Amino acid sequence: MVNIKCNADFCLIPIGTESPSVSSYIAEVQILMQESGLKYSMHSAGTTVEGPWDQVMDVIGRAHELMHKLGVQRVQTDVRIGTRVDKHQSFEDKVTVVEKLLREKDQARAATV
Repeated sequence: MVNIKCNADFCLIPIGTESPSVSSYIAEVQILMQESGLKYSMHSAGTTVEGPWDQVMDVIGRAHELMHKLGVQRVQTDVRIGTRVDKHQSFEDKVTVVEKLLREKDQARAATV
């Protein structure tokens, strides 16, 4: 058991589906995410999920199992995982900090014009 919280961004890719569109498969993954109880956010190229390491890895593994149950023969997933132990920072917090910096930079540029 790994006793650390993490943010993971994963892009699950069903391979060998009948259609180039995989949105119906991704919708099933999002239902799984909702049922997991973990905090998550879907974006155009994947899903960000946060929580205890073991639970995050478990839900990604269950997404693979789900794809195979739906008939997908092969699944490839790219995962990026971040951990931080000096403070709690949600994935939303990380975006908010950058957005604040951008607003400040825009205001500074506008003041010099």
